Amino acid sequence: MTTTTLDHLNHCAAAEFVQILHGIYEHSPWIPERAAAHRSFTSIATLKLALQTVVTAATQDEQLGLIRAHPELAGKAAIAGELTKESTGEQAKAGLNNCSPEEFATLHQLNADYNSKFGFPFILAVKGPDGKGFTRQAIIATFQRRFKNQREDEMAECLRQIGRIAELRLNDLLGHTLQFGPAIMEWSETLASWSDDTDGLTCAYMTPTHQKTAGQLAAWMREAGMQVHIDAVGNVVGRYLSDVPDAKTLMTGSHYDTVCNGGKYDGREGILLPIAIIRHLHERAEKLPFHVEVIGFSEEEGVRYKSTFLGSNAIIGQFDLALLDKTDAAGISMRDALIAAGHDVGQIPAIARDRADILGFVEVHIEQGPVLLGRDLPVGIVTSIAGSCRYQVQLQGVASHAGTTPMHMRKDAAAAAAEIILYVEQRCANGTSLVGTVGQLQVPHGSVNVIPGACNLSLDIRAADDALRDAAVNDILAHIAAVCQRRNIEVNVVRAVAAPAAPCAPWLMQQLAAATQRAGLPAFELPSGAGHDAMAIARMTDVAMLFTRCGNGGISHNPLETMTADDADVSAQILLDFLRNFTSKE
Repeated sequence: MTTTTLDHLNHCAAAEFVQILHGIYEHSPWIPERAAAHRSFTSIATLKLALQTVVTAATQDEQLGLIRAHPELAGKAAIAGELTKESTGEQAKAGLNNCSPEEFATLHQLNADYNSKFGFPFILAVKGPDGKGFTRQAIIATFQRRFKNQREDEMAECLRQIGRIAELRLNDLLGHTLQFGPAIMEWSETLASWSDDTDGLTCAYMTPTHQKTAGQLAAWMREAGMQVHIDAVGNVVGRYLSDVPDAKTLMTGSHYDTVCNGGKYDGREGILLPIAIIRHLHERAEKLPFHVEVIGFSEEEGVRYKSTFLGSNAIIGQFDLALLDKTDAAGISMRDALIAAGHDVGQIPAIARDRADILGFVEVHIEQGPVLLGRDLPVGIVTSIAGSCRYQVQLQGVASHAGTTPMHMRKDAAAAAAEIILYVEQRCANGTSLVGTVGQLQVPHGSVNVIPGACNLSLDIRAADDALRDAAVNDILAHIAAVCQRRNIEVNVVRAVAAPAAPCAPWLMQQLAAATQRAGLPAFELPSGAGHDAMAIARMTDVAMLFTRCGNGGISHNPLETMTADDADVSAQILLDFLRNFTSKE
């Protein structure tokens, strides 16, 4: 593809603009025709967003026409040599021109079944999230997974994949090389290759995988020009020093542990991205008027010892030393695990930072949700991190014979649980940031021919606003009591967690917003429904968060969790701009 420049696209005639971009969207000149009216574009990100906005605003018939303009993967057009040069190159890079007879047969059948079900061809950006290309096996697996989707969801996914294809083609057309994204993706792959198990990515506290990950992060930090140490709870700390006397410290980072069978980018993006930025500054011998501290928090998920935020709580001086006596499933205490890893637990209190030395904390994180994806935005600015209330609810009825006990005489604990679950769903649909989940449900010693005499369930209520959440909690607890009284069920409700919401600091948000707008993107704000280390750090200093868009429907805590090198690059450019223009609150 012949290269051009953004400046030329901004100033050429509309007809030439359309002609230059004719290969970006397959056989669909109406997209650049409409985007031309929105010139000029201040950045490549602005141009990409403008083109995709045209697609999003199009009629459903136009969108279907766009999807149907794309060829099947390894389909008849590819075999006959009738693809556009762009599609030919993309399919070749994924090796689809070298399929085995069995792979061709599988793809041919998948194409036919998919088109029969949905009425349009399967679309996938075969160059993948990192631009290096999916394997043929990964393409077939994605094909099979997405075949299970509903038509509306699959149509939206096809349009998103077309947007990704267009993004990659624009990069080629404009000769645009990503500055940070490829390194972030490559480092993520390296860390993801180490796991506590063989079935997926699991990195639990103080396991050999966890310690290996910490060592690699420390090595990358040193290579990037930072002073590095691993503290007594396993936090990996890199400091990029200012040359200003008595400089204070701006903190960033996230966690490097994972849930069981988790994703590659949760937490880790927020460590790797600032390392890439600091490396860039160091290579340029560019100093900032403050120290930058990048922290890989050792534990946030609570997988091994069922205690969360161990790393960030130590930083703020609120690590509970009683937790050292907690044991894991194998009976190993946290104290022994730390000592075995070479840590001095007596030094844990010394980890606490002097809050007078800290300017603030900014965490970059994948969104772990679908909001940015649905808005075609690569980044968003977090307004508040949702507080959560978690409960364990034990319902006790009477177990009796399923065939001989009349319906009106039953004390069915599971039926009471069903009422409660449906009410949680109904009540938590009434607030914009309010969500409620019953993630655990158990009938102990249940049998097919016995009325459930007991039922246990979990309850997780979250909202970015504490008052909104607490009102929902009160209504749900009152409903539980009412249901149990009516059904003659005994109930025991135990609160397991009560964490307040953590609002982000407006003065930090404003500076992130300014950096986002300088990147040519809208400063879109959204709450975080998930918990983050920033929640703990907020008890010490002002915090802010920048979200990066997730792919695959926004799924997270799952091997399907994904982001693109382009989106990671945009986030990195924004954080770099933020650092270069940062103004302290004082």
